[in-house]
Amino acid sequence: MIPSDRDWDDIFGDLRRRIEHTELPSVSQVAADHPRDPFRVLVSTMISLRTKDAVTSSASERLFARAATPAAVAALSEEEIASLIFPAGFFRTKAGHIRETARRISEEYGGIVPEDRDLLMRFPGVGRKTANLVLNLGFGIEAICVDTHVHRIANRTGWVGTKTPEQTELALEKILPRRFWIPINGILVAYGKSVCTPASPRCGSCPLRDSRCARRGVGRSRA
Repeated sequence: MIPSDRDWDDIFGDLRRRIEHTELPSVSQVAADHPRDPFRVLVSTMISLRTKDAVTSSASERLFARAATPAAVAALSEEEIASLIFPAGFFRTKAGHIRETARRISEEYGGIVPEDRDLLMRFPGVGRKTANLVLNLGFGIEAICVDTHVHRIANRTGWVGTKTPEQTELALEKILPRRFWIPINGILVAYGKSVCTPASPRCGSCPLRDSRCARRGVGRSRA
């Protein structure tokens, strides 16, 4: 059943309370530490792909300690960037993408990250998920960022019935109040890592374990 407008408030309130002592996802922490700095959000998100939060956080800190602006990052060599973000997954490929993105932002956009999804997706290594996260965490623009956790939980609960993250994004746009478009990613990523895990989710301690979750695809679960 699709929640009503008031139901969404209760759902997200319960989810927030369940994860209140859980660390923020790495990119959300970057955004919290450096409000309205879309370049840091963009680069940190690029580093985070297929990389654990702890590695993303330390890699981002090392890179930004050396160079914190598009022009400064573009002035580094790919080898320097790769060394700074190691051991992030695919660090050499990411280094090339980060340097080229920084160069283009510096030269084509006057050092200002464009606040447009289509323009962001023209940078190498930047897909829809990354672009949406930059829009909402970097600019405060309402956009639903759907990663594997958001896609899984939205389908598991029964909010949507979709096959791909992009389909999930479009489906959520139709039912989710706009006030939750920005926070949904950070909340569900934290929840998906600590409670609603891919395998053997902790259904016994989930505040949605009553009629608010369809438990689609759930076999084994735990407390």
